[in-house]
Amino acid sequence: MLLSAFIMLPSRVHHSVLAASTDVDLKIAPEDIYPSEDGMYLMEVDRVLRPGGYWILSGPPINWKTYYKTWKRSKEDLKAEQRQIEELAENLCWEKKYEKGDIAIWRKKVSAKSCRRKSANICKTKDADDVWYKKMEACITPFPEAASANEAAAGELKFPARLFAVPPRIAKGSVPGVTVESYHEDNKQWKKHVNVYKRIIRLIGTTRYRNIMDMNAGLGGFAAALESRRLWVMNVVPTIAQNTLGVVYERGLIGIYHDWCEGFSTYPRTYDLIHASGVFSMYQDKCELEDILLEMDRILRPEGAVIFRDEVNVLNKVRKIVGGMRWETKMNDHDDGPLVPEKILVAVKQYWVGSGGNSTSSDE
Repeated sequence: MLLSAFIMLPSRVHHSVLAASTDVDLKIAPEDIYPSEDGMYLMEVDRVLRPGGYWILSGPPINWKTYYKTWKRSKEDLKAEQRQIEELAENLCWEKKYEKGDIAIWRKKVSAKSCRRKSANICKTKDADDVWYKKMEACITPFPEAASANEAAAGELKFPARLFAVPPRIAKGSVPGVTVESYHEDNKQWKKHVNVYKRIIRLIGTTRYRNIMDMNAGLGGFAAALESRRLWVMNVVPTIAQNTLGVVYERGLIGIYHDWCEGFSTYPRTYDLIHASGVFSMYQDKCELEDILLEMDRILRPEGAVIFRDEVNVLNKVRKIVGGMRWETKMNDHDDGPLVPEKILVAVKQYWVGSGGNSTSSDE
């Protein structure tokens, strides 16, 4: 349900947005797109939709002539509502491509050159990706400056080819401090790191670890190096880190913004493997490390594993805390040997249950 805050996603990242009761890429409830607040909710859908992407509406007011009695609404009301949606979609530079039965489909144009708006309140913010705890505005996110339509639409490369291709945000210099060369070097480093991880935990790459999280995803190099149909990776970009989530999506990966001083919105025991590179150095002066580790324990399944990559003094603190949480740990040297102060701590959450004598399954 959309309320007053931005969706926690960067701009121009979804190929399709569905307003219906089933999932396709990104789902928005039909009631969230009704013309209100000057069309603000649909403008937010436009912000996260890639140029050339599709918006699919399956629900009121589409096919109102058939369902107006079921919906207990008047023909006039539903007809006016659909007209408002049509007008707003046109102002957003969306072209209606299909309507039949219960479904209508619009396609966002690939560039502003083919857009003829009657009027438009263009957003004044310079960073459409800056959305953490920010209120939505009734304004239209401008198309990115691009030399061609393909560039505006983030290129035509399909997955997995786009996984290691240079993302448009990096090619255009939109990510401060990240060049094409440093991007390739980052990929090279993460391939090396993942090979080391696979030697330490031999089950990586098997169906044992299917649901994986990277708590500090950066450019998405860890997920890209792991790429396999046997698994998926939730790439988390901390709100206090450099904003690289748009790059993650342009690589064909998925992710979300998050502040690790807060709880993560997911069910308990969701993840089989969690990767935490530099997370605790980043947050050691922001909040209690125990709180972050307890949240990790909540979302990690029993017998799931965590790979910590950090400075050795930080990892020693982490190791002491997780020992009290009944995690088994093993410290490993850096890829380049024991003289490097950065280490790798591997932890496994134990499966245990309490009994009348306060013992655990591992004690019996």
